[in-house]
Amino acid sequence: MATLTDPPQQSFQLSQLIYDTRYRSTTIQVVAFILIMAGIWWLGNNVVTNLAARGKDFDFGFLGSRAGYDINQMLVEYSNDSTHARAALVGILNTLLVAFLGCIAATIIGVTAGVLRLSKNWIVGRLMTVYVEGFRNIPLLLWIIVIFAIMTEATPQPRDFRGEDAEASMILWDSVAITNRGIFMPAPQWGANSLLLVAIFLASIVGIFVYRSMARKKQEQTGAQSPVFLVGLALFFIPTLIAYFILGRPVTLNYPELGGFNFSGGLQLRNSFIALWFALSLYTGAFIAEIVRAGILAVNKGQTEASSALGMRPNRTMNLVVLPQALRVIIPPLISQYLNLTKNSSLAIAVGYMDVRATLGGITVNQTGRELEGMLLLGLFYLITSLVISGGMNLYNNSVKLQER
Repeated sequence: MATLTDPPQQSFQLSQLIYDTRYRSTTIQVVAFILIMAGIWWLGNNVVTNLAARGKDFDFGFLGSRAGYDINQMLVEYSNDSTHARAALVGILNTLLVAFLGCIAATIIGVTAGVLRLSKNWIVGRLMTVYVEGFRNIPLLLWIIVIFAIMTEATPQPRDFRGEDAEASMILWDSVAITNRGIFMPAPQWGANSLLLVAIFLASIVGIFVYRSMARKKQEQTGAQSPVFLVGLALFFIPTLIAYFILGRPVTLNYPELGGFNFSGGLQLRNSFIALWFALSLYTGAFIAEIVRAGILAVNKGQTEASSALGMRPNRTMNLVVLPQALRVIIPPLISQYLNLTKNSSLAIAVGYMDVRATLGGITVNQTGRELEGMLLLGLFYLITSLVISGGMNLYNNSVKLQER
């Protein structure tokens, strides 16, 4: 009588790492990893050997030494007696400031231009085409220099504001002065209970988002629309204004005054900052406009026709039907534009704006001779910033994209 037995198991052989498809991909990955690590080790060892031959070592101790140079724009306290690490922090904050404001302005400009470029009004559509093509096809550096030259040459000097028969005058109830050295405007002075006022304002912002979320859920469940804009506007202003007077006006304004050869007091926006901010916003806004236009065109025309058949006005059709669907197409390329704007801010050196490229990657490197360490830190900063922007925008993209099973 015949009996069935299990087939003999074949023992593992080294040749299976190459010829067996179950192990081949793993083998290739391990070999590639070893080669990459070997290449990195060879490069690092070569760098250390060459530095030693020139009498240098690989050390970041220079960050604790005295910087010895001034920075014309500071968001934190700094003097030339501060360390190079402090100077790098000032440059990093200046870079983040112009990148943050640039992303906001570029988004507003890009969305507006992208929608208007699809306008049926011939003049409006052509004007937006001229803007988009003009800024997309001319290098950003030229726009930065052009705007800086306009701000410097076409605005009056501080002495023109002097005297009874002055050639120039301040605007907005004599509170803002536009000069060739920058724009001077009132600066807030924080008194007692000002932190409480700021907390109330932030709570109002949170309240707006909570109310918008509740209104959206209510609309999805019942179809009834709530007055989101008016309620949001009231939440933005009313609690803060009431608290401002109850707390005894804890925040006052420090107005700029002309004294000596220049204005003193208030808040000064330097021409270098304004030129860089405007140029980055307008340049990136032109690319965002094309992304928005492509996203709107990607939405099926039947959606617009259906909303029109239901009696919805064109502006509500755009806000409630077209743009929410277009966001799923717009956001992925929009992330790349935000990253480009942040990295393009390194062109600030052309107009003397002291960003991280000018402090850590410029003056600090020239003074200390630590070019390798400086460039590594500079690259690490841009890498981390880009990853944070990309991660945040990807989270938002996941929240608005279609949920599929």
